[in-house]
Amino acid sequence: MDTYLTIAAATIGEYKEKGSKFIAYSYFVETEEAVKEKLDILKKEHFKATHHCYAYRLGTVGKRYRANDDGEPSGTAGRPILGQIDSFSLSNLLVVVVRYYGGTKLGTSGLITAYRTAAQEALLQAEIVEKVVESVFDIKLPYTLLSDAMQFLKMQEISILNTFYEAESVCLRVFVRNSLITLAESEIGSWKGVEMRAFVVEEGELD
Repeated sequence: MDTYLTIAAATIGEYKEKGSKFIAYSYFVETEEAVKEKLDILKKEHFKATHHCYAYRLGTVGKRYRANDDGEPSGTAGRPILGQIDSFSLSNLLVVVVRYYGGTKLGTSGLITAYRTAAQEALLQAEIVEKVVESVFDIKLPYTLLSDAMQFLKMQEISILNTFYEAESVCLRVFVRNSLITLAESEIGSWKGVEMRAFVVEEGELD
């Protein structure tokens, strides 16, 4: 699998019940560090809120996830939020629901409904997009094979990020979607005098 669904941009949703206000924020995130950054920002912005409950799912197949009730009764906040993420089949996504307590207890079912509905409202505002999971490779080859390489890359819809020219060879830095890596390595690896190696991307290097 080398595609997944996520949101194009951050959104906000809101739900009110018996004086309590639930404000939901959805964010595209790819790491736990990014989750922490978003949470820290919201906690500073909503420092008077009684709860900052959240859930996230990360990765191409969404294997990494967490649901946090932040002091609400167990299972009444984080799980309903995560359930909405899953109902939209999304990944690399964080949803935080900030609660301002209105003075009236909502009970277990009321809390579940409130957090679920707030999260749903935020996701209903989102533009859902499909993202392709790609890896970066460097292909170093002699100039005599450049034409063949360009034809192969175009045929497989492999995009070129950068081209580096040297005295006797040229290096192509390319994006390869994960489902094509084996094919690309097999085909390109069969060419004489050609090297293909994974490129380790440093933070911000491809921005």
